[in-house]
Amino acid sequence: MPAVPRTRSVLRHCVGAGAVALALLGAGLPAAPVPPADGDQPDLTRFYRQKARWTACQDEDLPKDMQCAKVTVPLDYTQPGKGTLDLALSRYRATGRSRGSVLLNFGGPGGSGVSQLGLSGKKFMGLTNGYDVVGFDPRGVGRSSPVSCGDGTAETPDGQSTAEPPDAAHPQALMKQLEQLTARCIRNSGPVLAHIGTVNAARDLDVIRQALGDSKLNYLGFSYGTKLGAVYAAQFPHNVGRMALDGVDTLTESLAQQGVAGAQGQQTALDDFLDWCVTDLGCPFGQDRRKAGEAVVRLVRSLDRDPMPSDFGAPFTGQDLVGALAQGLYGKELWPLLARALASLMEDGDTRGVQNFASGGYAVPLVRKTKTGARGGGGLVAGSDIPVDNLSAALMAINCADDPDRPGAEQLAKDVARLNREYQQASPVFGRFRLTQLMLCYGRPRGTSFIREQVKDVPTARMLLVGTRGDPATPYRWTIETARRLGPSAVVLDNRGDGHTGYTSSRCVHGKVDDFLLYGTLPADGSSCPADGDTSGVGSSG
Repeated sequence: MPAVPRTRSVLRHCVGAGAVALALLGAGLPAAPVPPADGDQPDLTRFYRQKARWTACQDEDLPKDMQCAKVTVPLDYTQPGKGTLDLALSRYRATGRSRGSVLLNFGGPGGSGVSQLGLSGKKFMGLTNGYDVVGFDPRGVGRSSPVSCGDGTAETPDGQSTAEPPDAAHPQALMKQLEQLTARCIRNSGPVLAHIGTVNAARDLDVIRQALGDSKLNYLGFSYGTKLGAVYAAQFPHNVGRMALDGVDTLTESLAQQGVAGAQGQQTALDDFLDWCVTDLGCPFGQDRRKAGEAVVRLVRSLDRDPMPSDFGAPFTGQDLVGALAQGLYGKELWPLLARALASLMEDGDTRGVQNFASGGYAVPLVRKTKTGARGGGGLVAGSDIPVDNLSAALMAINCADDPDRPGAEQLAKDVARLNREYQQASPVFGRFRLTQLMLCYGRPRGTSFIREQVKDVPTARMLLVGTRGDPATPYRWTIETARRLGPSAVVLDNRGDGHTGYTSSRCVHGKVDDFLLYGTLPADGSSCPADGDTSGVGSSG
């Protein structure tokens, strides 16, 4: 479940859109099971009358037993007659009698649900005891009109190399580069870029629900997918069926606050990894814990000053290493692989292992060209035509569209020195990485305030929220804060383990989520799951 972008590739391909106004996204639009055409409201009947038609998937990288379909939605819900988008769906059919569908969102934002379900579908096969298990690519993501910010080259429009990322402590240089690269995002993304974001994606979910033939939305969302679920609940409260949210995102914190929390969480996860690593004679940082922490900082700074050659195009920098660490720290099961990849980097100068983490598990050449299909008229693109930077481009576009804060250049220049100190204090390894991400919305119009102001006190059926104590990406306190904000419908399950989200790493969480989705059985609010291997405290209050 990707939760952080690869900063350097974002800066290279997809930053700032100061020259073109992105439409503000449908804040506060009324919702109904099938929205009527009644004077002020546009007629969406044709979208709600469609039915998903399932066929064998055409992409060779998808499993043979998976089926695919598409659902058409309006590009702009306020003007549904002015363009449409096709959204890609995939599913594993129920093994017995199906009670409908359960939709999965794996997070990001920017992760392809179609591809991810194909890769990790075995982890969700228990749900096929009662449901068709459905993945989807939200608008602007994967096969669904993917946004992109360039062709993978490592130069800005003025010909300057971007191998070394701009220093966020010198904001004027960064702002200039963001503005120089603006045209790439606009040129390569097409019209969907002006209508991307969680508010519209949640409206798409309701069209998908109807096309699947379900009267209620049954849903399992991870990380960013929890925000998408919460926004859906606010827009369509009476259409919520059984909804489980794992690795709960914040609804209220600014991107600046989220960046500090993320840096702190990742630093804690890095500290835990190093505690584990130094107990092994094969640890590339040695067996002295204090020196190991210092060695990581030196390695990052050294690679930023003098990047290593790589087999995948651009030189490998310290910030690329930070991105790889962020991915490798998501779960303890990844730690041995991460340690071996770091050893290969430090001992042999071999970047392939860490780049495999940095690319989310797929080391692909950065010079791959964006296909023209990515800019088409709203139809699906093939998996092989998804731009290599789509995850990073979509992550930035969605985060910026969801965020109403947009300080100008003067204010940002005043704030950045203070923010730099705050981020470095949160983490000497991840601080710069996170601060650079924070600045990526510079030049874009303000995003919607709907999420921060109106997603609260939702009058829905009861929902299950899972928070993991050692989560490096979505801190446990966000689960508690979001539950309070959503109101009495929210039921919290406290996962006492580590890693990002609990469903795929905790047998207890997995069982309780399945029990809820399949049978409607909810744990008591505040009950907990022990870390795997710890039999104490099962079902205790937390």
